[in-house]
Amino acid sequence: MNEARSDPLQRIADALDRLAPEQATAPDLYAGPAFLWKGDQFKAVAELQALPAHLLRGIDRQRDTMVENVARHARGDAAHDMLLWGARGMGKSALVRTATALAAQSHDVALVQLAGDALQTLDTLLEHLGRTERRFILFIDDLGFDAGKDQQMRALRSLLDGGIAARPDNVRLAVTTNRRAIVNRVSADQNDPINAADMVSDALALADRFGLSLGFHNCDQATYLAIVAAYASHYDLLWSQADALEWAQRRGARSGRVARHFITEIAGRAGIRLN
Repeated sequence: MNEARSDPLQRIADALDRLAPEQATAPDLYAGPAFLWKGDQFKAVAELQALPAHLLRGIDRQRDTMVENVARHARGDAAHDMLLWGARGMGKSALVRTATALAAQSHDVALVQLAGDALQTLDTLLEHLGRTERRFILFIDDLGFDAGKDQQMRALRSLLDGGIAARPDNVRLAVTTNRRAIVNRVSADQNDPINAADMVSDALALADRFGLSLGFHNCDQATYLAIVAAYASHYDLLWSQADALEWAQRRGARSGRVARHFITEIAGRAGIRLN
């Protein structure tokens, strides 16, 4: 009789075990110099790829200001959340990586990159980061808000403004965007001028929450050639000014990214591998 009763009870217990969620393993936030947050888990990055600071030409003021602010945070001193905005290809993302790598040489600070489409998991991410004494730069690259995503914009604004779910003290944000207002171009084409105005207002309110705002602008010809020269010297490559200018002309732009692509081209022609 007891044996007969134990069978259904055991089956019920087994079913409950299957329904219960598995206990999540606490992430090891000391596992590397950088991490990718995938919305529900961390992926450790074995090496933080960062350019030497002397290769970030044409953005000297932005570079020095950013490096100092990240170093303050890494030391545990007061530091700002950072907004890097402006022209494409002028080193915004590269500067975030370089500044963090430089600070990590002396202090225990790591970079955590969050995809823009994972902003809805920000609370979970910050909860994890706040449980450790390690310091972090939370990197949101190429941020933009399409129409209909105003809730995400306001959530991030609340986070920066010290709302209920404020970010922990060991975390500072570094956000890059190609537009000062952090608004997708389509907003200017919306048929409803009231909604468009509200969106711009929310975006500007978000931008104003960053203590440090650094603008990046298209470079002139002299600056572009200086960037090419710095790369070429670093990699010991031969180049000509005429080739560099023709390369930029064919691409319709002068920027640090275009200069890097030119260096990759001449290195490839010479059979040289870049690291």
